Amino acid sequence: MKLSDLNKIFFFLIFFITLGSSHAEDEIDIWKKKPSNKTDEALEKQELKISSPLINKNNITTNNIVQEQASAEVDNSLLYGIWDPDKYNFELSMWSNTDGKNIQKTISRLNKLKLSETAENILLNTLFSYSYAPENLSEKDFLNIKINWLIKNKRDDLIEEFLTKNNDFPNKNKIIQYLVDRNISKANIKIGCEKVNFIGKDIKDPYLEKFKIYCLIFNNKKSQAQLLHDILKEQKQSDKFFDNAVNVLLGVSENKNKKIKDDNLLNFYLSSVTFSNFKYEPNDKTNRSIWEYMNSANLITIDDITDKQKIENIEIAANKNQVDKSQIFKIYKKIPFELNSLINAKTVYQSMEKIEGRALIYQKFLLSDNTQNKLDLLFLLKDLFKKDNLSNVYTEFLSDRLEEFDLNEIPENYLNIVERNIVSNKNLNQQKIKFDDKTLHRSKLIRYFYEKDYPIKKTQKELDSIYKKIKRNKNYFYSAKDVAVLESLENDGITIPKEINHKSLSENYNIPDSLNDLAEKGEKGYLALKIVEIIGEDEVNNLDPETIYFITNLLNKLNLTEFRNEILSTALPLRI
Repeated sequence: MKLSDLNKIFFFLIFFITLGSSHAEDEIDIWKKKPSNKTDEALEKQELKISSPLINKNNITTNNIVQEQASAEVDNSLLYGIWDPDKYNFELSMWSNTDGKNIQKTISRLNKLKLSETAENILLNTLFSYSYAPENLSEKDFLNIKINWLIKNKRDDLIEEFLTKNNDFPNKNKIIQYLVDRNISKANIKIGCEKVNFIGKDIKDPYLEKFKIYCLIFNNKKSQAQLLHDILKEQKQSDKFFDNAVNVLLGVSENKNKKIKDDNLLNFYLSSVTFSNFKYEPNDKTNRSIWEYMNSANLITIDDITDKQKIENIEIAANKNQVDKSQIFKIYKKIPFELNSLINAKTVYQSMEKIEGRALIYQKFLLSDNTQNKLDLLFLLKDLFKKDNLSNVYTEFLSDRLEEFDLNEIPENYLNIVERNIVSNKNLNQQKIKFDDKTLHRSKLIRYFYEKDYPIKKTQKELDSIYKKIKRNKNYFYSAKDVAVLESLENDGITIPKEINHKSLSENYNIPDSLNDLAEKGEKGYLALKIVEIIGEDEVNNLDPETIYFITNLLNKLNLTEFRNEILSTALPLRI
C-alpha cells in the first residue's frame, strides 16, 4: 500500500514537471513566433533612453525624444551636452539632415575667428544642446568637437558644468587634465585639487593619479598618499622622477633629482616645489602653460638687465598672453639711461637696439608733464611695438593711459585717434537705450525682444499707437530693420496694420539661396552655425541692415526665436 502510494506521488510529480516544462516552452514559442514590429522596438529603445540617468538628470524634454521614435539608426547613440534642446527650440535630431563633414569644416573656420559675444552665445547654445550626432560623424568625433572647443576657448565654467551633467564619456581624462593644468598654471593648487573630485574610479590615467597623490600630500593626508603611490608603483605607472618628488614631499628622503623636468606642467610644478634655489630660464620654445605658471608664481625675474635675449623672450610670451603684460613695463623702467639720452629721447632712440629704444621712450613718457608730449610719445611707442609685431603687449596699456586724459585737454588733432584707441570694456547691454517712436525699429516696441515675457497684448497696442505716429509722415521709409521687426512680430502672433505691406517690402532684400535651402530642409543646427560664421568677429550692431534682415528672416522660418531676440535686442536699439 505504501509502495503504491509512493508510485502515485512519483507519477503526479513527473506529470506536473512535464506539464510545466511544456507550458514554458509554449510561452517561449509564442514570443518567437510573434511578428517583429520595428516601430515597437524603436519605441522600447527610446523609452529606455528616457529612463536613463543621463537624460533624467538633465531634465531633457521627453517630447523631443518621443517625436523621434522612428530614428532606429540612432537608438544606440549617447547624448552629451549642457542644455535641454527645447530651450532654444531645437530637437534631438537637429543634425539628422546635416553632413557631419560640413560641421567639422565650419567649426574649423570658426576656430580661426575671435567671435563676438553674440556669435559665441549662439554657437554655445547650438553646439551644447543635447542632440544626436550628425550623419557621417561618430558620436565620439562629435563629442571631441565640443571638448576641443571648450579647451581652446578656456571656458572653464562650462567645462565644469559639462562634467557635472555628463558622468561618463570618451576622453573625460583630457578635459579633467585641462582643468588641473589650468589651475596649476594659475598657481592655484587648492582649487586645482578640488577638481580631483571629477576623477572617477573608472578613469585610470597616470597623470591624474599622480596629481591626486600630490593633492593628498598638499592636504596633509600623507598616509593615503603613500598608499596610492605604492599602488601606482605596483601598476608600473610611476617613474623615478615622481617617486623621488613624493619622497621629498613626504619627508622620507632628500631630493635626488638633478634636473628640472619640463616635459609637462605637473612635473615642472613638482620641480619648482622640490628643488632648493629653483631657477629656470624659459625661452620661445617653452610650453605656454609653464610660462603662465612661472608668471603666476612670480618666478620670472631679470637678474641681469642687460640680458636682451631673456627680455625679448618675455616680450614674446607677453604678446601671446602667457605673461602679465605689466611685467614688460616694469622691466623697461629698470633699464638705466644717461640724463642726456632721456632729454633727447625722441631722436636718440633711433640709434638704439629695439628693446632699449622702447624702454627709453617709455621712461620719457613717465617723465613728461605736457599733454601734447605725452600723446606724441604714447603713439610713437605704439608704432615701435607694432614694428616688432608686439602690438598685443601695448594695446591695453595705451587704452588705459588715454582714458586718464581730460578730454578738454586733448589737442584737436588727437581727438579722433585717441577715441579710436580706447578699448571700451563696457558691454552694450550696460548702456542706456534711447527710444525714438518716430522710427519703428528704435521705438518702445523693441522692448518686446529683450524684456522677458513682455506681454503680446501690450506689444499689439504699442504697435498700433506707434503706427499712427509713423503714418503721419508721408515720406516715411520702411528700412530693412523695420521689416525685420514687422516679420518677427507677425511670426509671434501679433497683427500688423493692413496698410503696411511688409511682404512686398521684403522683396527688396535678397536671402542667400544656400541659407534658404538649409531653412527649407529644417537644418536648424547647421543654419545656426552658418549664422555664427556670418556674424563672426563683428558685434551684431555693426552689421548692415540687410544682413540683419535676412538673418532674422531665416531664424523666424525655423522658429529660433531665442536667437532672433538676442540679435534684434543687440542690433536695433540706439544706445547712449
